[in-house]
Amino acid sequence: QVQLVESGGGLVRAGGSLSVSCAASGSIFNINDMGWYRQAPGKQRELVAVVTGGGITDYADSVKGRFTISRDFARNTVYLQMNSLKPEDTAVYYCNVHLSFNVWGRGTQVTVSS
Repeated sequence: QVQLVESGGGLVRAGGSLSVSCAASGSIFNINDMGWYRQAPGKQRELVAVVTGGGITDYADSVKGRFTISRDFARNTVYLQMNSLKPEDTAVYYCNVHLSFNVWGRGTQVTVSS
């Protein structure tokens, strides 16, 4: 069994910064990708950023240049630094860990006021 503990998020004004983190624990063997998705009200869940087991990162076009994903392989933790936040970044952010199956966190709210 794998557990994901998310932290961070909150409320910030447009142009501000927030960070979220996600630590995986439990029966962890060969984690592949770790990433963040988000879901805004009335919208589908979308990929924000991912870091592969080889350390390669990829971002949604909407966050490129503003968000940075990083990963601590020793601690099985993934981080997302969000800068220059916009109101359209408001969503619940979900951690995702891919082993031979996907594991989702419970989500953490990020709210950006205009």
